[in-house]
Amino acid sequence: MCGIIGYTGGRQAASIILEGLTSLEYRGYDSAGIAVMSKAGEPQLYKAAGKLSNLKRVLSNGLPEGNSGIGHTRWATHGGPTDFNAHPHTDCFNDVIVVHNGIVENYLELKQELVGKGHAFTSQTDAECVPHLIETYLQDEYSLEDAVRATANRLRGANAIVVISRREPDKIISFKLGNAGGIVVGYGEDEMLLASDLPALLPHTREVVYLGAGEMAVVTKKDVRYTDLDGNELEKSTLHMPYDALTAAKGEFKHFMLKEIHEQPEAIINALRGRVSFDDFSVDLEHFPYSDEELKEITRVVIVGMGTSLHAGMVGRLWMESLAGIATEVDNSSEFRYRDPVIDENTLVISISQSGETADTLAAMDEAKNKGARQITLCNYEGTQTTRVADGTILIRAGLEVAVASSKTFVCSLVALYLLSIYMGTRRGYLSKDRCEEMVKELARLPQMMGSLLVKEKVAVYESLARVFANRRDFLFLGRGINFPLAMEGAIKLKEISYIHAEGYPAGEMKHGPISLIDEEMPVVALIPKDELYEKMLSNINEVKARGGTVIAVATEGDEEILDKADHAIYIPVASSNVTPILMAVPMQLLAYHIAVRRGCDVDQPRNLAKSVTVE
Repeated sequence: MCGIIGYTGGRQAASIILEGLTSLEYRGYDSAGIAVMSKAGEPQLYKAAGKLSNLKRVLSNGLPEGNSGIGHTRWATHGGPTDFNAHPHTDCFNDVIVVHNGIVENYLELKQELVGKGHAFTSQTDAECVPHLIETYLQDEYSLEDAVRATANRLRGANAIVVISRREPDKIISFKLGNAGGIVVGYGEDEMLLASDLPALLPHTREVVYLGAGEMAVVTKKDVRYTDLDGNELEKSTLHMPYDALTAAKGEFKHFMLKEIHEQPEAIINALRGRVSFDDFSVDLEHFPYSDEELKEITRVVIVGMGTSLHAGMVGRLWMESLAGIATEVDNSSEFRYRDPVIDENTLVISISQSGETADTLAAMDEAKNKGARQITLCNYEGTQTTRVADGTILIRAGLEVAVASSKTFVCSLVALYLLSIYMGTRRGYLSKDRCEEMVKELARLPQMMGSLLVKEKVAVYESLARVFANRRDFLFLGRGINFPLAMEGAIKLKEISYIHAEGYPAGEMKHGPISLIDEEMPVVALIPKDELYEKMLSNINEVKARGGTVIAVATEGDEEILDKADHAIYIPVASSNVTPILMAVPMQLLAYHIAVRRGCDVDQPRNLAKSVTVE
């Protein structure tokens, strides 16, 4: 999750920018850089791979003079963590300087167009397309503001971008596309700041405005003007933020859980960084512990986890079989060691523990170790117990998650499992290069697709549903195939934070018991994307309706047929069947969240639950 800071005013910009970058170090990064406009209006750029301390060493002989500038901490997605790939990036003449968070989905297309026009690129990043594209509009005599707006309308994907230029050295322009991370504008005394997160601003101001998707801010030291990407003026009210750690962490959100749900598009980018090449459309997992020969010796995979991690593993099982061609099973960690599992050195055990400290999962790993199995663990933190037991670790990179009920850790676990399945499939020769390329191209769009589920208009649907269903006592969640585990996840989320009894079932199992519970008081959430099981799910919905049940369908955008069958519809973007369960996570989370809020429950700290279960 890249860090962004900008300043324009009467003070020296460089020290404020470095201070802001330091406050954003918690987000993680692998390079850093700043650009400060000199008194003469010339850009002064300094960049360094590695930690911020490396950049500070570069600047040890003195900070650049100037009252306006931008800074950035980068986590690599396109191109490795090098000085050249570090932000900021410039156009051919150092007229335009840009920092960027997100993925420019169409960067290859744009780069080819720009190279064809004579532009010279110096990095491997998608971000460098942006200043060059702005340059082309400036050459066509656009104003700086119009050139940035025109560029924004050429980009595809979820992106947060900040621009300065020596043409107007005291102005900072920022825009946001989708939900790849925040942009917060801070109002000071004869100075203005902006940043990707509140902690970088609070030492200087309490008055802030959050930039929304499809919005642009034009900032000078005296004021800020907001427009949409068509140039229409927007009125935005400032928020007053008390200076305390809790407020700084929550930002504009009422609860940590809601904040963490909205952080998922950016968390996905973080989970992909350095692992997916959008140049040759490949997946590479650094520090993977097994050679090609050892991979070919694996005849079976066993995935273990508990709760939300178990549901992620259930999806991972289907990916591992279909993409890597290895027979796979899933087991609850607490039951695994008690059944004396038949495993050996040709078995790969994949454990999922978001905390890395789950007692039952550690016990299952010990059982696997005693029987000689190979082991990989997925968790959110380095150095935890699971990472010390396993042969190798795949960090899910969700960042800090405060709310007890998992949201972004679940989604990042899914992304990590998907990447692992693709990687093992290609390494074993089971997955073709063309198929891998197709999946990687879709992964580039995943943050934007996830972000589209979090726009205000779509979130309002859940508020309406909460008003209708908050007082129900029971829910049934139904899914088939790869979406059945998401029905389980939807049920556990609702149970955890709203205290409503809920069950997740494979839809084909409904007639083997659950159907007897259905009446007009039983809401049924049906996960029904447009896939090969769509017609079967329609039949299950008809069975519910025939018994007086109320159906909330989670369907694919453009599916009008479902409106004739269901009482309510929630839509997710059109996606492949492999990616659909990742997108399905958001409706499950938001439905549970808004019902819990409506019921007055403690969303972040539900009763009787703990973030990390360290006892059996």
